[in-house]
Amino acid sequence: MLIGAVSREEMSDEHRAVFDHNLKLIGNTDFIQAAANAPEVIGWYFGSFYEQIFYGGRVDVRIKELVRLRLARTHGCALCNAGDTLDALEAGIDPRAVDAVTSWPEPVDPACYDERELAALRFADQMSLQNMEGHLDEELYADLRRWFSDAEIFELGVAMAVLTGMAKFLFIADLVPTEAGCPVRPGARG
Repeated sequence: MLIGAVSREEMSDEHRAVFDHNLKLIGNTDFIQAAANAPEVIGWYFGSFYEQIFYGGRVDVRIKELVRLRLARTHGCALCNAGDTLDALEAGIDPRAVDAVTSWPEPVDPACYDERELAALRFADQMSLQNMEGHLDEELYADLRRWFSDAEIFELGVAMAVLTGMAKFLFIADLVPTEAGCPVRPGARG
């Protein structure tokens, strides 16, 4: 980790809670130790992005949890996979549906999801780091429009863009352990 690490003792109570959570979850606290250098930035990420867009917004959380998990499993972030799996289960997603979320380009099992969820998961596939040819084409847009308004499609796209961009930053800054499928510095911390 090249970015300076803020010690747990120097952190706010809120950041110490994240530190403790990450330590318990995966035994690694590099992300929050780096993030604590800029509390207003991580505050935006946890507050504005997660509270207002991810857990708020127009698109129901179940859809966002599924696409976030698909992206995490595709990108190969150990912290994201562990946390997002727990969050999906806590959001009431059936454990079989959580287990069936695979990493792109492997298809998900259509028997585990409804058509709306499948459309959102296909959208997530277009947003993944590994899919450099990703494209919101007319066919996918028409399928999304069956289930989502343009405002919801835009919100979902921006949410996935933030998650994907954050994953890339965490990987290049070596702030999270990676898994075998990580396309950025594969195996650097796995």
